[in-house]
Amino acid sequence: MARPDLLVVGGGITGQCAALSAARAGARVALVDLGLNAGSTANAGSLHVQMQSRFLRLNPHLAENLESSLPLYLSAVKAWEALDAELGGVELTREGGLMLAESEAQLAFLEEKAERERAKGLDVEILGHNALHRMAPWLSEEVIGAELCRDEGKLNPLVANRKMRAALERAGVEIRRDRITALEDGAAPSALGTRRHSAGQILLATAWGTSALLAGTAVHVPTPPEPLHMNITEAGAYEIHHLVQHAERPITLKQFRSGQVVIGGGWEARLSEGAGAPGIRKESLLGNVALAARIAPGIGGLRVLRTWAGYNTPVDGKATIGPLEAASRIHLALPGDAGYTLGPVVGQSAAALALGAEGPIDAAPYSPARWRG
Repeated sequence: MARPDLLVVGGGITGQCAALSAARAGARVALVDLGLNAGSTANAGSLHVQMQSRFLRLNPHLAENLESSLPLYLSAVKAWEALDAELGGVELTREGGLMLAESEAQLAFLEEKAERERAKGLDVEILGHNALHRMAPWLSEEVIGAELCRDEGKLNPLVANRKMRAALERAGVEIRRDRITALEDGAAPSALGTRRHSAGQILLATAWGTSALLAGTAVHVPTPPEPLHMNITEAGAYEIHHLVQHAERPITLKQFRSGQVVIGGGWEARLSEGAGAPGIRKESLLGNVALAARIAPGIGGLRVLRTWAGYNTPVDGKATIGPLEAASRIHLALPGDAGYTLGPVVGQSAAALALGAEGPIDAAPYSPARWRG
């Protein structure tokens, strides 16, 4: 392959969508990835739109960033719907998301949050006990209400990842296996690994690895890896149609059409050293599964088939999209949080900017300018 017009570094969903959209626009594209610890291959398939209570609890100082990004989440779900059609189906459903409350204080928190989200264009509603249990009879009676976000949904990431790889191959994207350790900017920028990868433009979709790659530049993006824990059960009757979260407790719950239930929601895993995969914490496994069974008693008898951990990269709750600076040929495509949800729209937008084209969104609010100096 001749020198690519665009070299995408990072083979998760963000990098894959950037590479695919650039190739379909007529560019010569190469994608380079080590193939280890990609967040996308450890993802549980949530399509988040409403503000996640976990992020708000852990990062109250970043709530404004998350709130201002809500229109981007709406665009992200539209991008996933288009991708679902292009790929021939990834088991995407949008029957809404439920954020549960077990106390009046939690319900009051959801009511205030819903008011802020409506102002940003989200379709949300507060449900009382009776309306909620008619909609989701599998819930525990201890759940007294919930916020329903009709914009949310779920998909099967195993299907999506497999079909994305096939789509990249059909589009002629060259996939290279390498660990990139440094960058050289300039008229012919290079990414340095076991060999030099040069291109017309370079796009970094490297999530938690971005901070190290930007060392020596004027752009300093904090991207510490956040190791999180997940589980999947054997198949049961398909009853949980919504993406399920909690107003206060760390839980996400969703059920694939196969009947398998995926349980996660922010339980801590063990940070690895070097390139190793994050490790499982027994207390996270037990606590996560016990909480899920208390919220949805009907799944309590299902056996857990597999438990694993992956890296999340929350950054500051706001995406970063675009060139390092005006003359730079190195571009960033960082979702900022909920990376699997935002990956397609962030990757497509960053690729369009790198090629001098118009993207699906106005990327100006997500410029890397805030990270300079």
